[in-house]
Amino acid sequence: MKIDVTDESLSLSPLPLKRPLLMVGHGTRDADGRQTFLDFAQTYQTLNHSRPVVPCFLELTGPTIQEGVESCVQQGYTELTVLPILLFAARHNKFDVTNELDRARAKYPQVKFHYGRHFGITTGILDLWRQRLAKLDQPQPELAVSQLKGQASNLELSTKQPLPLRKDTVLLFVGRGSSDPDANGDVYKMARMLWEGSGYKTVETCFIGITHPRLEEGFRRARLYQPKHIIVLPYFLFTGALVKKIFDITAQQQKLYPEIPLTCLPEMGIQPQLLSVLRDREIEAQLGQVQMNCEMCKFRLAAIDNGADNGHSHHHHHGHNHHHHSHQHNHNTPDPYQDLEKYHQRIWQAP
Repeated sequence: MKIDVTDESLSLSPLPLKRPLLMVGHGTRDADGRQTFLDFAQTYQTLNHSRPVVPCFLELTGPTIQEGVESCVQQGYTELTVLPILLFAARHNKFDVTNELDRARAKYPQVKFHYGRHFGITTGILDLWRQRLAKLDQPQPELAVSQLKGQASNLELSTKQPLPLRKDTVLLFVGRGSSDPDANGDVYKMARMLWEGSGYKTVETCFIGITHPRLEEGFRRARLYQPKHIIVLPYFLFTGALVKKIFDITAQQQKLYPEIPLTCLPEMGIQPQLLSVLRDREIEAQLGQVQMNCEMCKFRLAAIDNGADNGHSHHHHHGHNHHHHSHQHNHNTPDPYQDLEKYHQRIWQAP
């Protein structure tokens, strides 16, 4: 989904500097997800042509971070703003992207990198989801539940009646899932803030991978409240294999429990609120005002346990021990976090 960048409602602060922006996405083998990220970068570039916006990916697809840096260097730039286009600060943000930047520094010692922060919990994103939920309060068209072949779209109710009231509805907030407890905790915080004052019966939080509870367990818990309606919120920026998996599982759950209607909202996509958050993050990085919450970072705690902190402050780059990050993830391999007991045993271990 593309937005009209000439929309007068989209008002962004001017950039202080003309420093190139390296936008780092997670990466996906899903063609729709990859293209949406590239479209997001292009849309953001259209809003300000004073400096280049260079999209790249951490893993699974190209262009890589190294290729993005090389593109900027070939244009003659010696200072870059680097932003992780990620919702929460987990291993990828704290560890993997920064290791890639260390590699780039070694290759281009003349280049200075200004690393910004992830999107995090912001009022703009909260407002985006509140607006989407408000639309569900309006009379809905009669649409059948679809199996969503190939792309994410709304999983609607098949009914001529208005949707059940909020007090009879449970929100099911679905995060990606991380091996970083700090990031997982932020997912719960975001879900809670969205629910506070909303009028919904309650909110259940679950994940599509790595951590627990998983999505199927989230549905089971949601049904315990005996709701008349469950709204599924995939908390993702863009579509991809995991978002499509959420829609598939939701469709399966609807077949298994047809007595409780389900509505699955789409991922966020290219929205004015996200472009506004991105502009805020870029300006922070340009002005050197980036702040990260490092107190509960497991990489910092591991460094302290190993005596590596030495009394020095822990900065936001989180470049610990320069571990190598493989870009060849095989999603067909067994899930090492599937067993809950083993998950508890390993989750606070830094790699």
